[in-house]
Amino acid sequence: MCMCASISRELEKVCFTSNLCITFSTTAGARIQEGTDSLAGDADIFQCNVDASGVILQISVVMGPCAGGAVYSPAMTNFSFMVDDTSYMFVTGPEVVKTITNETVTKEELGGVSVHAGGKSGVSHGLYPNDVATLHAMRTLLDYLPRSNDASTLSVCPVTDDPKQSVLSLDRLVPNNPNMPYDMKDIVCKVLNHGSMFEIQPEHAKNIVTAFGQMEGQTVGIVGNNPIVLARCLNIGASEKASRFMRFCDCFNIPIVTFVDVPGFLLGTGQEHGGIIRHGAKLLFAFAEATVPKITVISRKAYGGAYDVMSSKHLRGDANYVWPGAEIVVMGAKGAVEIIFRGKDVEKHTAEYTDRFANPMVAAQRGYIDDVIEPHDTCCIICDDLRLLRSKKVDTIPRKHSNIPL
Repeated sequence: MCMCASISRELEKVCFTSNLCITFSTTAGARIQEGTDSLAGDADIFQCNVDASGVILQISVVMGPCAGGAVYSPAMTNFSFMVDDTSYMFVTGPEVVKTITNETVTKEELGGVSVHAGGKSGVSHGLYPNDVATLHAMRTLLDYLPRSNDASTLSVCPVTDDPKQSVLSLDRLVPNNPNMPYDMKDIVCKVLNHGSMFEIQPEHAKNIVTAFGQMEGQTVGIVGNNPIVLARCLNIGASEKASRFMRFCDCFNIPIVTFVDVPGFLLGTGQEHGGIIRHGAKLLFAFAEATVPKITVISRKAYGGAYDVMSSKHLRGDANYVWPGAEIVVMGAKGAVEIIFRGKDVEKHTAEYTDRFANPMVAAQRGYIDDVIEPHDTCCIICDDLRLLRSKKVDTIPRKHSNIPL
C-alpha cells in the first residue's frame, strides 16, 4: 500500500511538471494480507495513469513477472516493453488457472513475451533479449518522443541529410508486376533521416508498419501497409495497432506520414465474426479525428473502403500524393468486370476498365489527389509539406470527448 501511494504521488508530480514517466514493473500482484487496501493502492495508480493520459509520456518496462491487477497499469501507458525469458504478464497465474479451469499451462504460454510481444495479444509494444538491450532501446525511443503534449518538448535533432536530395533507389523498389510483393519498410527507411526508424509492435500485425522516424530533424509517425504480409490487406490486428499508434501521435503533436498500398480489408468469416467492421471503424475514426499534419503517399494500390480509411483527402488529409502507375478504384479490374458484365468478354472489358479507371488521373481530376509525383522526389516533397504545416491549426467542434467505437 505504501509503495502504491509513492507511485501515485510521483505520477501526480510529473504530470503537473510536464515531465515523462518511465515505470519499471516487477510485481506478483496485490498482497492478500492487506485486503482491500492493496486493491485501493492499485486503483489509485490506475487513476493517475488515466489522468496523465495524453498529457505526459508514459512508458512501462516489464522486467520480471507482472501479475494480477498490476498488469493494467502497463496496459494503460503509451508504450510497454518486455524482456525475453524474464517478463510475464497475466491477470491470474498458471496455478489459479489450473485450479479454476483445469487447464495446464506454463507462465510463458500464458503471458510470456511470445504471447504479448510476439504477435498474439498485442499488449506489449516490443521485446528485447536482456535488460541492457531494453534500456538502450528506451533511450533510443526517447530521442524521438516529446516529454508531454506541449509542442515545445518535441524532439529536434540537427539536420545532416539533404532534404532536397533525390533518392533514386525509390524508383526501383515497387515491382512492375502489381501482384509481386515488396517490403514497405525499405521505402520508409529510404525516406527517413539516416535510413533509421524505431518500429512499434514489429511482431504484431506485420501487415501494417507503425514506426517513429525523423525528417529534417523533426519526429514523424509512420503508418504503412506492408505487401509482404497478408497481401497488404487490412485486418482486425492491423486496424487496432495503427489506430492506437495514430491517436498517440495526435495527442503529442507528431505529424503522421502514411504510405498506402492496400487492396482492401481481409475477407472471411473469421474477420467478420471477429468484428472487422467495428475494428476497421477505429482506424477510420483515428485518421479522421487526428488534427496533426497528415501526409499520404499511395505507392501502388488503394482499393475500395480501404482507400477511404488510409488517410484519404476525404478524411482531411493535408497532402495526398500518388506514384505513377498507382491505382485508385472501387475494386480490382477483373473482379469489377465480372460483376458489371457478368462474365461476358472479360478480357476486352478488363482492358477497357484498366485504361479508364485503374490509374490515379480520375482521382486527381476531382481534387482527391494533390499531385502525381516521381518516387525519387518523395522525401523532398514531404519535407516541404511538413515545413509548411508546422503551424497548422484546426478548429474543432466543442464537446466533452469523442466516442471512438472501442
